[in-house]
Amino acid sequence: MPRPAVNVAVRAARAAGQIILRYMNRIDSLAIVEKQRMDFASEVDRAAEAEIIRELKRAFPGHGILAEESGAHGKGKHIWVIDPLDGTHNYLRGFPHFCVSIALLENGEPMHGVVYDPLRDELFTASRGDGAYLNDRRIRASARIDLNGALLATGFPYRQREHLDAQLGMTRALLGQAEDIRRTGSAALDLAYVANGRFDGYFETGLKPWDMAAGCLLVRESGGRYCDFVGREGIPENGHLIAGGHKVVDAMIKAIAAEITPALAR
Repeated sequence: MPRPAVNVAVRAARAAGQIILRYMNRIDSLAIVEKQRMDFASEVDRAAEAEIIRELKRAFPGHGILAEESGAHGKGKHIWVIDPLDGTHNYLRGFPHFCVSIALLENGEPMHGVVYDPLRDELFTASRGDGAYLNDRRIRASARIDLNGALLATGFPYRQREHLDAQLGMTRALLGQAEDIRRTGSAALDLAYVANGRFDGYFETGLKPWDMAAGCLLVRESGGRYCDFVGREGIPENGHLIAGGHKVVDAMIKAIAAEITPALAR
């Protein structure tokens, strides 16, 4: 049974998804700003985020918000973490892989999460202790026991290119054991795919809370695990994330150990 907070987040995600789809026919005319090197935002990101915040504040006026485009609004025990359009680069190029990501944190721990792919109308939801679902159907992470035959996903750190050499080393080490690696451009949707068993595992450096909060909860509630590159449990403060089935995560940590720099281990 969906929790009230999830119902509100679903309503907000679907409203944002409608905005995202409505603008798709005029991508060439969108106003785009470069927030930092190779990190872009469009008027669609801002409009979708405003709609999400409006829905959340209407239902939970006392909750704080941490949003990718507008930053922090308020403080407290309950914080909504929002990425209105995860995969902006894909969206602006017409590449059909992006999503809306919304999570509710309680004292820093994800309690409810929604990842919505408006193009495919795929709605991933989870609440702590209640399992993970795709369009109301229960989903499970991969039960693969090692990297043999595994399909992994990753992203390359345009925010933190200083880690690029290490990530290429990790990619090389993992490709030596796994079947293949995909780089799709949406961390939240990749994590939802891990929760659904489409990917066996995921790794990336330099993620932000809005990139991974909802997706991490989906992975955990689907029977998987998430941690940092040296195996510390929980959403990593340093943004260096591994997620997947328990045994695959163990195998990934072991495979990349020789590539982990002191900066990535902190």
